[in-house]
Amino acid sequence: MKSRIFMYLFIFSVLLIIFQYVNSKSIIDKYEEDIKTFKSKIAENEKVVTALEDQNFELNYFNIDRNEDALSYFEAQGYNTDQLIPAIIDGLYKMNDYEGEEHPIVPYVSMTDSKLLINKIRILNHRWIVANFTDGEYWGEIFVTYSIDEENNLKYKLVEYFMYPKLG
Repeated sequence: MKSRIFMYLFIFSVLLIIFQYVNSKSIIDKYEEDIKTFKSKIAENEKVVTALEDQNFELNYFNIDRNEDALSYFEAQGYNTDQLIPAIIDGLYKMNDYEGEEHPIVPYVSMTDSKLLINKIRILNHRWIVANFTDGEYWGEIFVTYSIDEENNLKYKLVEYFMYPKLG
């Protein structure tokens, strides 16, 4: 009788071990499949990130923040670029605070009830700026040069400009 009980226990133990082995094997196989899937997704995402970094580099090529020659020019003149660049941008934005109908640098008059305002500014280098403007309905862009005189005053000069035609 005892031998039968041991035999049944042995068979039950073997079946339990086989069940656990099969179950564990399927779990491990599932994890390995998930790992392969995640690795392939990571590889795809790394390719996308690399492409976006390349695109971002291209988009920021004409930007004073990435132009070592322009920054070196200002530093050689004794300017702190961390303070100067925001001052150049602020100088153009301050022109948005004007009285009357004519903007100080944008050569158009608003065709709506709103004022013309400079929206976005990109400093290209130590001499050139591109900016866009709008009155809320009409849009355009300006090309401006800038310089710093002997008294450290910023001077802006409009070089080129255009307004997009209204479609529709």
